[in-house]
Amino acid sequence: MINTVIEWSKNNNMELHENKFEVVSYPLNESKIMRELPFYSETVQYSTPGGVIITPQNTVRDLGVYISGDRKWRTQIDKTAEAAKKMAAWVLSAFHDRSVNVMLALYKSMVRSRLEYCCPVWNPTHIGEIQRLENVQRSFTRRIQGCKELTYWERLKKLNLMSLQRRRERYCIVHVWKILNDLAPNDIGICFQQNMRLGIKAEIPAINKKSQMSVRADYDRTFRIRAAQLFNLLPANLRSIKKLDSFKIDLGKVLEQYPDTPPVPGYTTTNDNSLLSWRRTHPMQLSCA
Repeated sequence: MINTVIEWSKNNNMELHENKFEVVSYPLNESKIMRELPFYSETVQYSTPGGVIITPQNTVRDLGVYISGDRKWRTQIDKTAEAAKKMAAWVLSAFHDRSVNVMLALYKSMVRSRLEYCCPVWNPTHIGEIQRLENVQRSFTRRIQGCKELTYWERLKKLNLMSLQRRRERYCIVHVWKILNDLAPNDIGICFQQNMRLGIKAEIPAINKKSQMSVRADYDRTFRIRAAQLFNLLPANLRSIKKLDSFKIDLGKVLEQYPDTPPVPGYTTTNDNSLLSWRRTHPMQLSCA
């Protein structure tokens, strides 16, 4: 595949810097012992026409997102949380006004934006990773005037903020709606079906049952599956809205009907706070009216 790209560049009078190429591979059905053998790297490395040897890396950075060969997003989440923490520390040291309006404006523009870059792609489902991101917002909001003595859940209500987890799921839903209405490219092949009773719904493709367990677990956590499931939770009349602004307004009204109690160390939660979990444990007749 890489050699095809190189050949295409030559045919189009382009020159690629082969020494800067990086490759990440996704090994399947191979034991850890096998991957640790000395000769294993030779079976997965590439050799370009120019004689450059490219060995697969554990993690590569593509458009600001860290992609790992183990199909996990741990590196991306760690880097994101660390960058946001540093920015939050700078904001708190540079600005001494702790009033609600000033602090929220600084937080939303300079800190939260870092926590949400491309988040539908790497949206975590593991509690520890959710908490690592949520702790940045938890720590910052505690510094806001009048919020120090409140619990994190109470601060979210007082400040009219969503948890970062809830906002990521909202982004996923909005993106699926944009795909449905041709406002975003459908590069992952989401299909929709029209049902007379249930309205427009995103299809959930089945995975090959012969796939190894780790692949099946990762598949269930991908954007392609979870975003479609989240979109299908919405009332039929909301899914059929054609204007983006109207959709976002009514989506906000629906999300307000769900509790927003993100997992926090030391707190007992009903579930993992995902919209999917709330719908299973607390079925509700949702309405966007």
